Amino acid sequence: MTEQLTSPPNDADGGLSNRLGAETSPYLLQHRDNPVAWQPWGEEAFDRARETGKPVLLSVGYAACHWCHVMAHECFESPEIAGLMNQLFVNIKVDREERPDVDSIYQAALALLGEQGGWPLTMFLTPEGEPFWGGTYFPPSPRYGRPGLPQVLHGIAEIYANDRARVTKNTTALKDALASLSQNQPGEAITLPMIDQVANRLVREFDMRHGGIAGAPKFPQPAIMKLLWRAWKRGGPLSLREACALTMTKMSQGGIYDHLGGGYARYSVDAVWLAPHFEKMLYDNAQLLDLLGWLWQDTKDPLYEQRIRETVAWTLREMIADLDGSGTSPSGAFAATLDADSEGEEGKFYVWSEEEIDSLLGDEAQLFKAHYDVSARGNWEGKTILNRTARPELADADTERRLADARARLFAERSKRIWPGWDDKVLADWNGLMIAALAELGPLFAEPDWLAAAETAFAFVCREMVRDGRLHHSWRHGRLKHPATLDDYANMTVAALALFEATGSRAYLDQAETWIDALDRHYWDADQGGYFLTAADTKGLIVRTKTPHDNAVPSGNGMALTALAKLFYLTGKEAYRSRAEALITAFSGEITRNFFPLATLLNGAEILISAVQIVIIGTRGEPETDALVAATRGLCLPNRILQVIAPDEALPESHPAHGKTQSEARTTAYVCHGPTCSLPITDPAGLVTALGGAPAS
Repeated sequence: MTEQLTSPPNDADGGLSNRLGAETSPYLLQHRDNPVAWQPWGEEAFDRARETGKPVLLSVGYAACHWCHVMAHECFESPEIAGLMNQLFVNIKVDREERPDVDSIYQAALALLGEQGGWPLTMFLTPEGEPFWGGTYFPPSPRYGRPGLPQVLHGIAEIYANDRARVTKNTTALKDALASLSQNQPGEAITLPMIDQVANRLVREFDMRHGGIAGAPKFPQPAIMKLLWRAWKRGGPLSLREACALTMTKMSQGGIYDHLGGGYARYSVDAVWLAPHFEKMLYDNAQLLDLLGWLWQDTKDPLYEQRIRETVAWTLREMIADLDGSGTSPSGAFAATLDADSEGEEGKFYVWSEEEIDSLLGDEAQLFKAHYDVSARGNWEGKTILNRTARPELADADTERRLADARARLFAERSKRIWPGWDDKVLADWNGLMIAALAELGPLFAEPDWLAAAETAFAFVCREMVRDGRLHHSWRHGRLKHPATLDDYANMTVAALALFEATGSRAYLDQAETWIDALDRHYWDADQGGYFLTAADTKGLIVRTKTPHDNAVPSGNGMALTALAKLFYLTGKEAYRSRAEALITAFSGEITRNFFPLATLLNGAEILISAVQIVIIGTRGEPETDALVAATRGLCLPNRILQVIAPDEALPESHPAHGKTQSEARTTAYVCHGPTCSLPITDPAGLVTALGGAPAS
């Protein structure tokens, strides 16, 4: 049944107006001119719902979300549909990147209703914030087997007004079920054989022709690939290594990779990594950079180094957030996303026609077209997504030079196009991921500018995103918003530890300890163990969620475990080991129920079990010391704990290398497994041998 839409009376919105113009989120600001009387999330909006007796329509999305743009254009820009929304509901708009705590609750509620989650998320709530029905994208009229939004609005409003018992039944059932989001599945200690079993089971899900988890759409899954790579390095079957290498090669030569500007898109809609949803996310690229570093250390594949260098270049060129929006005052911190759409069309910025390629490249066009899948008919909606899937092997040096010149010419031309939207808010958790990646890769590739960028971003977060001693989640153009989540603290702590290993600056280690202390005071569940996503004093939420599961970003509890394990080995403080073990047993029962999203937790557990402690006694900056550090960093050592100490500096008494000194007054390294350390090592080749030999080829 279709609804006849008419504009509501002038006061049908209950006196509310669109209040998003005062927000900082680019996603919310995209909706400030909608005729919908959008309210930001907060007590004021729910008070209004209580006063008017209206239910709440909660819409959650993010700036780079293609289908969010579609629904906005079709529905929220329609005066008729907006009028109906204003007449029947108090309408709240949320940026899921700004408020992952809000999003996680209502995504879970939608799943409990038996619906597939995603964005845009459309939920209907009571004035107390309790969900009773929901969905994702709704078209303006029935389509794709979905009801039109006007139908939904009328139906929900009628049920809310005339069948409150049904609403109460739903809210009660959902509220009880949502309470389980705070419950753990405890278990015993995690062992290496358990992790091996998970890895060997997960690798069976991989597509060994095209890479990635079999099927479509395909997501990168960097945490799972790290789990497989770790298991292979512990002596697991070659298939674990092959699954990771194949996936990263296919992705790196596929259409999901931006061959002109660098950086990976969020995911591929097909099984061959050709057609992405074109948005680029900081968190994806940070995790993939970290993984590519591991693969390069073990393979020295030039493709991986090239993709690392190009993606870091993209990050430093296009993803440094601005202080004030002027475009001339870089903050040093990293922005969140680049949109999929430009000029209202998905992928328009990135795709090409054969005619354009011929015109721009002239005599070099034929070579380029042969390598990058360019044809008259195109490979996606009549256009070409550049990719090298059919010819993934790098060509000879002269051909690669000519292709690089062609790419540079196309990149310069593409830069003249209308750019996709840029979400330049700074998120502490995503910045933590990129800072950690750059802190690892800068020393690995002898790129001091990369390490300097990591330090600059870290300093920004410490300076601009801490208030009254507490970290916050989101910053944009001088305005700090929203309490920090577990992920903010955990990711920034891991970043601090990466910077400590890279620089030796004690300030980073001290900051890591400060942040872990904040987690313990404000986020730890003293009854069941594990960290909640939100602090005990975070207001306005109907439940505190707690999970060990990875999503598109690594699990906050898994990252906290990584931080705790490293802090234990770096400081020798038993409290960190005890908390790490409690964190493991709080969630280890999940392994028997659903191990698929537990990779980060399992990877953190392996560090606690199998850390390789490397102590170099010498002075940073001196050739002998730097040579030993470089030898260490040249190897893929996922459980590495590296400390460079001065000859007169003491290690904690509990450290197995405590009391050891330089050999013959030379810079000296010790490699320790458990309580046992190697003999003193003074040359890089000997250190490589002690650490397991030369990298695999």
